[in-house]
Parts: sequence; structure tokens; C-alpha cells
Amino acid sequence: MRALKLGDFLVTVPALKATRRAWPHHEIMFATSGWLGPLVELTGCVDTVLPTHGMAPLDRRAHHPDVAINLHGTGPHSNTVLDALHPGRRIGHSGHGWPGPVWIDDLHERVRWCRLLTEHGIPADPGDLHLPPPTRASQAPGAIVVHPGAAFGSKRWPVDRFATVARALRAAGHRVVITGTASERDLAATLAAPVDRLAGRTDLLGLAALVAEARLVISGDTGIAHLAYAFGTPSVTLFGPVPARHWGPPPGPHRTLSADELRRGDPFAPDPDPALLQVQPADVLAAAAELVCAPAEVVAESGRREATVPDDKHDELAESKQALAEAKEAARAANLTRPHEQAEQEGAPTEHPPHQEDDDHFSPS
Repeated sequence: MRALKLGDFLVTVPALKATRRAWPHHEIMFATSGWLGPLVELTGCVDTVLPTHGMAPLDRRAHHPDVAINLHGTGPHSNTVLDALHPGRRIGHSGHGWPGPVWIDDLHERVRWCRLLTEHGIPADPGDLHLPPPTRASQAPGAIVVHPGAAFGSKRWPVDRFATVARALRAAGHRVVITGTASERDLAATLAAPVDRLAGRTDLLGLAALVAEARLVISGDTGIAHLAYAFGTPSVTLFGPVPARHWGPPPGPHRTLSADELRRGDPFAPDPDPALLQVQPADVLAAAAELVCAPAEVVAESGRREATVPDDKHDELAESKQALAEAKEAARAANLTRPHEQAEQEGAPTEHPPHQEDDDHFSPS
């Protein structure tokens, strides 16, 4: 069970793959938010999605399972929901009547759930996070995807800075697409740059296809960033209230930006975290410039399809990188940036607080 949001689901993909390997002939039911169903199917690990509504009792089809696995938190609510199924075996963290390893706060989320399974005798690899791209075609293949929204203000980088980045990318010759939920259409509309606005106009698989075939994804620490990690799409992720070492990308063509020393650490605050506000447009453009011409072997390490760059595109990519570098310098000259020392950790980034005390108080993704 993992009854949370997009990013929360994606960090459990390695654990789901390990579960399928451990029980190749069992029916695996996954209790999660129903709207995630199309993406859950891409894992190839789940036979049945059980739509959940918070901590409400689960569908009777799930009663009396051989095994119940708590990938949601440490209870008490999720434990109670799963105990009501009368499972033959329970896999979870220790506490509230369940056996298992103790909860450790300072872990990357992918490591957390793989450690849980491994401690229960089920080998799991946190690096086994990649998904195959959806069969649906992208609405904007090769575009740079900019996603300005986030569930809480603490994770929202100022929209005028996103607009500065989008304008610079357009000036460098890139197609720029703005994404978001239906409720974020107004936010997308405030970006003055001449870009394609798809906020509220894509379903989940459409968004997945867009990310899978994007040249680059630029966003805050939210669900679309985890899609980029899952598809091996180059990404620039801006971290605020939570550190990248807990929720960030795996090694590969990804950059994280934050000022860790300024972190306030309240993920539910209505205003941007100071660690996020310290990041400037020129920082994002510099990271983007590094990634749009990433060597083929770096992209290949990410597990992404079509890692090689055609011979006839090398000059185009070099020109693009130069244009981005010039845009970055223009931003500096216009006093759009304050250079700062940032802590960038590629191997273990971070984001939401642990789901420990109360499952109802999970962090948004």
C-alpha cells in the first residue's frame, strides 16, 4: 500500500520490482490513489490497482492476502488498514504491533523502502527505478518542459524567475512547454514568454509521454521531477524545504539546485523556503547549459532510450549550449543573479518529510 501522490509512488518503484521478483506467480494488488493507475501499469509489477481514499478500508478483493506490505508509513493508520485484511504475513517497519526494522529518518526514500524489503529477506535495489516510456506519442517531442507549480508555497520558486528562464531558453532556440495541473493554468498564463502552455491539458499518461521525450525538465521538487528521474530525462530540480539527499535524482543527467545552509525546513509553509529563493535564473540556465549537450555515455547511464546524438545534430547542440551560456551571462549582467555556494548532491537528493508519526500527514510530491 502507498496511498499518496505521484512522486511518492515513483520512489517505491524499486520496491515494487523487488516484490514482483520475490513472488513472480502471485497476484500483486497495489492500493494507491486511483488516478495513478495508468502509470502503475508501466511498472509491469502490478496485476490489480486498488483505488484508495485516504485511510478508508480497502476493497474486499484484498482480504486475506498471503502478504501485506506497508510502503505508506509506520502507522498507526496504514497498519490498521492493512491489519483489517487479515494477512498471512506483514512486511513493514517496527511499531504499532508490526515486526520489522526501525524507521530511520535520514534516508533517501528509495533507499528506505528497499531497505525495508531487504531486512525482511527480499533483496531490493534502489537504483532499479526506471520505467519504460508510454506508448502514447508526446505532444512536444524534444521540447524543454518547464513546470512552475507545486502543491505548497514552500516549494514554489517565484513565477517571474521561471518566466526569465523560459524567455532565455526560447531566445536560445528551444521549444519551451509549460505544464501543470488544471488549477495551475493561471500560474502558467502569467509566464510572459512566448511558450506552449499545456497546463491542465494533459492527462497523466500524456504528461509521462511529454517528459519521456523531452530534452530537459525544469521544475521544483515535485512529481514531474520524479517522472524525469524514472525516464532518465535530463532534469534541473530546485529544492526548498527538504534536502535533495532524501528525494533527489539518481546518478545521471540531473542537477539539483538549493542553498542548504538557508533551509527553513517547513514543507507546508505558504511562502517559498529561503533555500529555494536563493536560487537565481542564471543558476538554472547554467545547469541547463550543462545538460542539453550531455555526453551520450552520461545519458546512457540514466537508462534512457536513444542515448546517442546523431552526427548531423552535434553542431546544433553545440550552438544551443553556447546560446544558453550567453543567456546566462546576460542574466548576470542584468543583475538577475547573486552567485552563491550551493550544495549539489547527485547521488542522493531530498524532498518531503518522512511519513512516520501519522500517515494522514504525508508530504506532497
